[in-house]
Amino acid sequence: MGVRAFILIETEVGMAETVSKTIQQISGVVTADEVTGPYDVIVQAEASSVHELGKLVVSRVQLIEGITRTLTCPVISP
Repeated sequence: MGVRAFILIETEVGMAETVSKTIQQISGVVTADEVTGPYDVIVQAEASSVHELGKLVVSRVQLIEGITRTLTCPVISP
């Protein structure tokens, strides 16, 4: 079984839609939704391991133009 996580993303003003659409193209991303509140986009992602999840966030998601901050929340389930 793999690892699932929610990635909470803050973007530059006016960039949430662009960031969401770009993230949806990344392998391992299940959903990417624009939301209101302290975060602008919430992503559900899956990877084969915590290491692979970290690589997905650091090497793919954090490099997208318009993202100012991410918070990764791994899902804990039996």
